[in-house]
Parts: sequence; C-alpha cells; structure tokens
Amino acid sequence: MPDLDPAHFSAAPYQDHIGPRRQYMRDVILGVNDGLVSIFLLVAGVVGGGLDAEQVLLTAVAGAIAGAISMAAGEYIATKSQEEVFAAEMQLEAEHLRDHRDYERAELREMFGDLGVPEARLDDLVDIIDSSDEAMMGVMGAIEFGVVDTEKRNPWLAAIASGFLFLAGSLPSIIPFIFVDDTGLGLAIAGILSGIVLFVVGAAKTAFTRTNPLISGLENLSIGLVGGLLSYTIGRIFDAAVF
Repeated sequence: MPDLDPAHFSAAPYQDHIGPRRQYMRDVILGVNDGLVSIFLLVAGVVGGGLDAEQVLLTAVAGAIAGAISMAAGEYIATKSQEEVFAAEMQLEAEHLRDHRDYERAELREMFGDLGVPEARLDDLVDIIDSSDEAMMGVMGAIEFGVVDTEKRNPWLAAIASGFLFLAGSLPSIIPFIFVDDTGLGLAIAGILSGIVLFVVGAAKTAFTRTNPLISGLENLSIGLVGGLLSYTIGRIFDAAVF
C-alpha cells in the first residue's frame, strides 16, 4: 500500500484545510463586525445628537436587540432560501440526467475542458463519471452549481451565529454607559473598547484567511473609526440644526 503521509511527498509542513467550519465564517465575521460597528455608530450618533447617558444606554440596548433579531431572522431566511434554490436545481438536474443524458454529457465534457482537462482524456473522464448516476449528480452539482454536501449551511446555525455574535459585538458600546454618566467619556471608552475588538477580530480571522494579521486588523479598525467619526458628525449637525 502506498505511503500517503504528506511528509513523504514534500519537506514543507502539511496544513489542514479549515473543514466544516468554513461555510460559517461569513456568519461569524459579519455578526460580530456588524454588532461592533453598527452599535458604536449608533452610540456615536446619539451622543453627538445630545442625548444623556441613560438615553444613550436605552438606545444602544434597543438597537442591539433589534439588530440581533434582524440579523438572525434575515440570515435564517436567506440561508434557507439559498438551500431551497439549490435543492430545486438539483431536482431539475436529476430530470435532465433522466431525459437528456446526451446533453448533460456534452455539458460535462465542455466544463471539464474549461477546467483544463486535456482534449484526449475528456471522453474517458466523462464515461467514467457517467457510469454512475450518483457520480453524475455529485460532479454536475459541484461544478455547475457549486453545491457540495459538506459546504451546505444549516439555516438555524447560521441564524444563531449571526444573532448572538451581533449581541456580543454590541457589548463594547453598551457597557460603558452602564457605569458612566458623562456621555463624552462613555463614547471615548466605547470607542477604545470597540477599536480593540475590531482590531483583534480583523487579526484573528487571518488564522483562516492566511493573510497579514496587522493589515487585516488595521483595515477592520479603520472601518469602525471612519464610520464612528461620520456618525458623530452627523449627530452634531442634527443637534445644531434641530435643537
């Protein structure tokens, strides 16, 4: 039996893929980042608008709860709808394989050709795959629609991840106003805490994206900083114009 140890083939260390966590990375990053940025922007806006600490706290808590529910509900519906579309496409693909096999073979041949399979090997490859309906469905689903069973997302898991992480991301902007009456000080603390977490989240995701943690962290931080300054400025303008 051949030695399948990756070290047998290369001196470079073997790195495992992310695996089944990969399809939920979007929910994790979107949930926590949205909570961090949107609630900090909300707090900065209402502080700029002249609200007192108790009003800012109420606004932030209400915004966090509403945002978490909205994120969870939206992610559930979006993920469920996407999975239903994929299921419908695969059902249609099964009908195509039953009623239009030659067309599907020609389509598969063309797709493998586009992927770089040598012309002389295309017919053999298509014949091998076409020997099994299950193989045809799996390959056509993966190449034509990007549908792979291991990459499918559970709507409930996506919703829970998005909703709870949104709440977690909102905490740095909420907690200071529980203890501080001065809204300027509360906003400064919220900004520092949110900035630290934004940087950490941006840097931490590079464990999966394999990019530069410093650049990723600063990119995440800059988004919150620019957004906070803009939101606070709009709040100040509104306060001056209306009151």
